[in-house]
Amino acid sequence: MEQEDGIDAALIALLALLWQARQEAPGKPWSLAKLAKRAGVQMSTLLRQLNALSSAGLVTLATAESGGGSASLSAAGAELCASVFAAPSAD
Repeated sequence: MEQEDGIDAALIALLALLWQARQEAPGKPWSLAKLAKRAGVQMSTLLRQLNALSSAGLVTLATAESGGGSASLSAAGAELCASVFAAPSAD
């Protein structure tokens, strides 16, 4: 997979989805089911990616014992996404 600043493409795609979610509904997290469907990945894959982003302090992840849950960008994640996705590339 392509690497960009040490983050693999799947994680960048997931950050982009969470950034989109923040634009559509500020302050409202997306359900894990909605994220998995939008990302086109299995729930186990989504949770592994979200846990990695959560460990990095970029995502706030809430899971329920029933298997449901939600995720949203943390303040640091929102700052990162604003600089990566909202600004034109300097290439």
